[in-house]
Amino acid sequence: HAGLPWELGLAEAHQTLVLNGLRSRITIEADGQLKTGRDVVIAALLGAEEFGFATTTLVVMGCVMMRVCHLDTCPVGVATQNPELRKKFTGASEHVVNFLRFIARDIREIMAELGIRNVNDLVGRTDLLKPKDVSEHWKAKGLDLSPILFQPDVPKNTGKFCQINQNHGIEKTMDSMILLELCEPALRDGSKVTGTFPINNTNRTVGTILGSEITRNFGSSGLPEDTININFHGSAGQSFAAFTPSGITFRLEGDANDYFGKGMCGSKLIVCPPKDAIFKPEENTIIGNVALYGATKGDVYISGIAGERFCVRNSGANAVVEGVGDHGCEYMTEGRVVVLGKTGRNFAGGMSGGIAYVLDKEGDFHTRCNKEMVNLDRLDDLEEINQLKTMIQKHTKYTQSTLSREIIDNWDRIVNLFVKVIPKDYSLIHKTFQEIKTNGLEGDEAWLEAFRRNISPEPVT
Repeated sequence: HAGLPWELGLAEAHQTLVLNGLRSRITIEADGQLKTGRDVVIAALLGAEEFGFATTTLVVMGCVMMRVCHLDTCPVGVATQNPELRKKFTGASEHVVNFLRFIARDIREIMAELGIRNVNDLVGRTDLLKPKDVSEHWKAKGLDLSPILFQPDVPKNTGKFCQINQNHGIEKTMDSMILLELCEPALRDGSKVTGTFPINNTNRTVGTILGSEITRNFGSSGLPEDTININFHGSAGQSFAAFTPSGITFRLEGDANDYFGKGMCGSKLIVCPPKDAIFKPEENTIIGNVALYGATKGDVYISGIAGERFCVRNSGANAVVEGVGDHGCEYMTEGRVVVLGKTGRNFAGGMSGGIAYVLDKEGDFHTRCNKEMVNLDRLDDLEEINQLKTMIQKHTKYTQSTLSREIIDNWDRIVNLFVKVIPKDYSLIHKTFQEIKTNGLEGDEAWLEAFRRNISPEPVT
């Protein structure tokens, strides 16, 4: 956070921040293997003020640690798309509430034994900790824990915990100062609005507050397409357009940092270089890492290369991009992704749903794809080919990409170079779904029947 040496313990780090006048701006969180009240007390004694629980609460909800989350075969219905397996889920929010109450009770009992009245008085009290003697253990031999337990020499009344809430400056964000006022007619009655603004990398989560207001006023369906149409020029900060719903169209001439389009749920995002750019977009990274993380709906067109983990956990968005880094489409569950250039290694790792189309001009894509869960096929269905072509034509229209225009101009020759990446089980279900639709079933009923015919509901052993 403040350039502190890595070897400092939590308590020393906190006290160092205090001595540098940063006390009111810092809250230290601890997580990782917190299971009992004793774990929480030790973390507090080391300097933590907030405590994160993850795996433990997952177990409380019914997880049995089968470690098959990415295979869509969770035997207790916690992490699966399969409706039959979901029926096995027995968890409830009350279970987590009950567990955390037990944690709190455990903490109170330990604090009573220590003679401490509140958690704030625990923070940084490393003098109450005594390290075990593990000098004979082969792995811990020679390990010196004294820096972790170090108590700095500070005035007696110096606070060891955050006493003034951090001001995140939300009222000074681009959403609060510009976008909400501009889009007031759209938020009021759905009137169309347009605008053009500069942007830089200190403008983070641009569009997120606006998106929350749309959802609050119009529900999860949002607004009609292109109701709000805004152009930006410059370098967007992290999480540009995160969680933006339907009705928002953002066009960015420039580039964007990590988490671009995170959790987007219906918006349209367009990124292209400035008109006077002297570089080739298809040869340069224009979007940071982890773009479209957990997106559920919407369309994205990127004239340039995206960083690593593009569309990780994508659950329904459609995207066209001109190249991606390592781990593209990782853990993807739904949506369509078109890559008009090279990919990095481990493409489609853990991909259990959706389809990706990769232009494989050099014929070596298979060496960079994780084929554990996916098949690599050629396109042979005319309807699917036309859908792919339409996506690329839209990419050309929105970004003015010379690469996609060249592909469309030479479509009959280039279409055969596309590799279709589709998860094996998803492929079976998708084919069955199409067959079932011809027999009269529609929607969720058709999908459920497709699951029943192809995926065994028996738990993994």
